[in-house]
Amino acid sequence: MTARSRGRRLSTSIAAAIAAMAAALLPLSPAHAAYGADQPVYLQLVSNDGNATQLALLDGTVAFDDGNTKYRYSLRLCWQHAYPAPYFLINVNGTSSSWPTQTGTTSVAGCSQTFLYSGEVNFGSTVRNVRFDVTGGWFGSNGQYQTRTKSTGTYDNPYN
Repeated sequence: MTARSRGRRLSTSIAAAIAAMAAALLPLSPAHAAYGADQPVYLQLVSNDGNATQLALLDGTVAFDDGNTKYRYSLRLCWQHAYPAPYFLINVNGTSSSWPTQTGTTSVAGCSQTFLYSGEVNFGSTVRNVRFDVTGGWFGSNGQYQTRTKSTGTYDNPYN
C-alpha cells in the first residue's frame, strides 16, 4: 500500500510539473488591439454641372486600433441618381487605395439601392489616416455623360 501511494504521489507530482512547464513554455496569445471611438463618415456626392443632382450618399463609421496598423469601417452607399451605380475606394495615408468589402444590400427611402460595406483591415504598417473617395456618373442636360469623384475629409488615427 505504501508503494502504491508513493507511486501515485510521484505520478501526480510529475503530472503537475509537466503542466507547469507546459504553461510556462506555451506562448501567450497576443493582446487584442482596442479600437478607439467610431468616427462618423458622411459624404453627399452631387453633380457639378449646375443642377446639383444627388448622385450618391456615403455614411457610416470608421475607427482605428491602438496598435496603429488596423482600422475598421461600417458604411452604407446610397445609390441616388448616378448612372451606373456609384462606387467608392478607401485611401490610406494618401497613397494606397483599396476596394471596400461589400457585405450586403438594404432598402433605404430615397435610394434606388443601398449597398452595405464593413470590414477590419490590417494594413501591415502604420495607418496615419483614411479617406473615402466616392465616384458617380450622370447624363447632363446637354446629354453628355459625366463623372465626378469627391473625397471625404481625412479621418486621422488618434493613436499616432
